Amino acid sequence: MIRRATSSRATSSRATTSKATHAAARKAARRATRRAGALSVLLAASLALLPSTAAHADGIRAQQWALDAMHTQQAWRTTKGQGITVAVLDTGVDDQHPDLVGNVLAGKDMVGFGAQRGDRAWARHGTAMAGIIAGHGHGVGNGDGVLGIAPEAKILPVRVILEDGDSARTRARNTRGNALAEGIRWATDQGADVINLSLGDDSKSAHPEPAEDAAVQYALKKGAVVVASAGNGGEKGDHISYPAAYPGVIAATAVDQNGTRASFSTRRWYATVSAPGVDVVIADPDDKYYEGWGTSAASAFVSGAVALIKAAHPGLSPAQIKKLLEDTARNAPSGGRDDSRGFGFIDPAAAIEAAGRLKPDSTHAAAYGKKYFGTGPDAAPDDSQPSGWVGPAAGGAGVVLLAASVILWRGRRFSAQDASGDMPL
Repeated sequence: MIRRATSSRATSSRATTSKATHAAARKAARRATRRAGALSVLLAASLALLPSTAAHADGIRAQQWALDAMHTQQAWRTTKGQGITVAVLDTGVDDQHPDLVGNVLAGKDMVGFGAQRGDRAWARHGTAMAGIIAGHGHGVGNGDGVLGIAPEAKILPVRVILEDGDSARTRARNTRGNALAEGIRWATDQGADVINLSLGDDSKSAHPEPAEDAAVQYALKKGAVVVASAGNGGEKGDHISYPAAYPGVIAATAVDQNGTRASFSTRRWYATVSAPGVDVVIADPDDKYYEGWGTSAASAFVSGAVALIKAAHPGLSPAQIKKLLEDTARNAPSGGRDDSRGFGFIDPAAAIEAAGRLKPDSTHAAAYGKKYFGTGPDAAPDDSQPSGWVGPAAGGAGVVLLAASVILWRGRRFSAQDASGDMPL
């Protein structure tokens, strides 16, 4: 499920970050970071990007409504994710971006060809996801740029898919169908604590791949928490999306600033929790900031939250963490859960507090049961009710500023399926 970019312009009055200022920051970042060889690590994710040609870098932080909505300040009183590694299986991560320098480890390229650093079709989606998870900002006191949910966590990039627009993408689909399964196993063996999969296939022909499922179960058994996008098929039939539907995966659905399910967010039985997925400010290798939407962003936010929980309570198993997220989610749907928002909006601060009352559990892979054969999506009216939780927290000013300072770049879904069925959401 990919959102292919198509630009649709909106009014803009200010320059996105002064080119000179950002160039200086980037130059300093390159000096500060030591290149661990040629970047052979990249991740794939799925998000619709909205190019921002306005919004000063120092105004970006105020536009990150998700930070307040997710109660990050409360969670950060305990931890900011230090000591945790989040593997981002995506299109690549720019380790020299000022908001990420020092937080990106040496990774692996499971594709082996395609765009390289400096090409426009390189590492855009993966860099965006990494920033949501572990961006630390830049400038004086790191007050500029994007701040992630777990700014002290490390990113392990694993390239398993190519960007839309990469001329080698079709070749990758046809020849690297096993990249995702291999990437999950490799990241697990490197000691990843969390594996973020902001990608998936929600086409009509989507189906579980034994090798991918086995890799997910391998990761879970080794203690790695696996998080995936629920899918962007909410307006196209709510088809089941993989890897989100594999047993044991924490599937993230998307909501807006009002807590309302995003119309594109897939509704299925595997939905675990909801997270921000609309009007999300993201970093890009081109030295600009963008506004994005998609369940890929929601997955990254959940992965950042899991990193905080793992940092505070390292002995918890993936099953325990998944249950924690379900039990501590805010604004639960009527009845406690639905296919639109899972158990409610993720609350890492509440989960960290509740985790203090748990004892570490032995890890084990999820059992199959009947999880591949759940019921259809909930009725549409159930997800149209706003939760009413963000207005006071995030404030409307940031949203207005963002809307006035970006060039919207919405995308259309990529209907084809690659060899493995994996595509950015």
